[in-house]
Amino acid sequence: MAKKYKLKTHKATAKRFKLTGSGKLVRTRGPKSHLRRKKSDRAKRELSSMVDVQGSGQQKRIKQLAPYLKKYGTLSSRRGGGSKK
Repeated sequence: MAKKYKLKTHKATAKRFKLTGSGKLVRTRGPKSHLRRKKSDRAKRELSSMVDVQGSGQQKRIKQLAPYLKKYGTLSSRRGGGSKK
């Protein structure tokens, strides 16, 4: 029997993307950390939501880089994003 090799997860990809319960691949939005004082409250609120990954080629590439997303979830929930007071 041939030996099965484990695939390595690309950690940067695993931190940026998440697989929902229904199987959709979602990503966080762009410029959130820099120059936030200029942005309106509505714009900041919309940037905090996650959006679907568009394009089948993009989805295929992400699933190659992070093959165990559906099995283990992401590291983003463990990054300690609570309020710091």
